[in-house]
Amino acid sequence: MAAFDEEVFGPVAAITVADDLEHAITLANTSDYGLSCALWTADTARASEIARRLETGGVFVNGFSASNPRLPVGGVKKSGYGRELSHFGLREFVNAQGVWIKDRP
Repeated sequence: MAAFDEEVFGPVAAITVADDLEHAITLANTSDYGLSCALWTADTARASEIARRLETGGVFVNGFSASNPRLPVGGVKKSGYGRELSHFGLREFVNAQGVWIKDRP
């Protein structure tokens, strides 16, 4: 289904049935895109463990993907490179320069 295989923006829901948690993580990580995802659960400790295994720029637990100036925003894979917002985003817009000078003996 196109909504599962493409990066779709808008009010769209692609519903896919997974055999179990491992299969669901595999399905999610199979995507060529990885902007953000949402997990819905009462077990937030388990959600933290699952979030570390998901190949996305952001994971939202019990809430929808949202922008907040305190949090870095950006995707992985074909969903982008780098981050916006927060101190991570500020560093994306500067050029760091390294200078090394060896004193003469």
